[in-house]
Amino acid sequence: MLSSCNRHRLFRAAFSAVALTGADRWLAPAARGRGLILTFHHVRPEPPAAYAPNGLLAITPDFLDRTLTLLKARGFDLIGLDAVPDRLSARDARAPFAVLTFDDGYRDNVEFAAPVLARHRAPWTLFVTSDFAEGRGRLWWIELERAVARLDRVRLTAGDTGAIALDLPARDAEEKSAAFEAVYRILRAGPEARLLSVIAGLCTEAGFAPGRIAEELCLSWHALRALAADPAVTIGAHTLSHPMLAKHELDVARLEIAGSRTRIATELGREIRHLSYPVGDPASAGRREFAIAEGLGFATAVTTRPGHLFAGHAGHLQALPRVSVNGLHQTEAALASLISGVPFLAWNRGRRLNVA
Repeated sequence: MLSSCNRHRLFRAAFSAVALTGADRWLAPAARGRGLILTFHHVRPEPPAAYAPNGLLAITPDFLDRTLTLLKARGFDLIGLDAVPDRLSARDARAPFAVLTFDDGYRDNVEFAAPVLARHRAPWTLFVTSDFAEGRGRLWWIELERAVARLDRVRLTAGDTGAIALDLPARDAEEKSAAFEAVYRILRAGPEARLLSVIAGLCTEAGFAPGRIAEELCLSWHALRALAADPAVTIGAHTLSHPMLAKHELDVARLEIAGSRTRIATELGREIRHLSYPVGDPASAGRREFAIAEGLGFATAVTTRPGHLFAGHAGHLQALPRVSVNGLHQTEAALASLISGVPFLAWNRGRRLNVA
């Protein structure tokens, strides 16, 4: 299996190849479909540190500005999620569209992203995790990053036996990055309860309590109420506690989705019509989750499966793919390639809907 570093080297090479051949322009009409939904997380000005395993989730305000500028230059209409079903089902040919979505409900979205979006008069959607808005919940990927940052060694035990399953040095940025990736890969492959328990233990070992980061990084209900008053902003649901839904029983998954919508609607006093599945890959959201969202009446629900939107997605509105704007590839070549749709011709191997 390729390491994260090697994967991103391949991505950079592919983006450069697309740019050098001009494929992002001449193949775009065939590759891009009717539009795309872009995924963002953090927007903040500081450059990534040498050890930044979650750096892919953060872009700068300048790159957000460049993203919106390029979308307009390439002829994309910036629209809100409410308009997507009609744009997919329309029979007449229209300009391609782009939708801007931000997951989790971070404060930096308001501090650094919102001014850029306002300058471009761009509508956008913020998907809110209810527990994060209440200052609790587990942003476990950030907890893991911070724990490894403080530790000189990272050890995992094998279940209840106490035997050492993993023992890695974490003395410098390179070792810490390797340790994070190893732990992340092991824990993501197993039950979510074990993931949360192991990371909580690493937090304690590193000298801080788990479950405190949401209060530091995420918007409160008070701040969300102020944001929701902006007509350019759509608030969507991102579950109660941000679980990998497919790893849980049906009643848990349904409660996470339905309960989040109810909680957000109660706090903000507005209808919640759109859903983002946490993590959003096939191991976290599949046909069962899509059916739950459809049954609950969500107008759309978005995954993190990569791809553009085609007319056929009008029949799969609760399983929409998105294109992640990756903080490790903040270049015009990468952006032009992604919005052209060219990389996804190979990725999806012709399965343009990617909803299985």
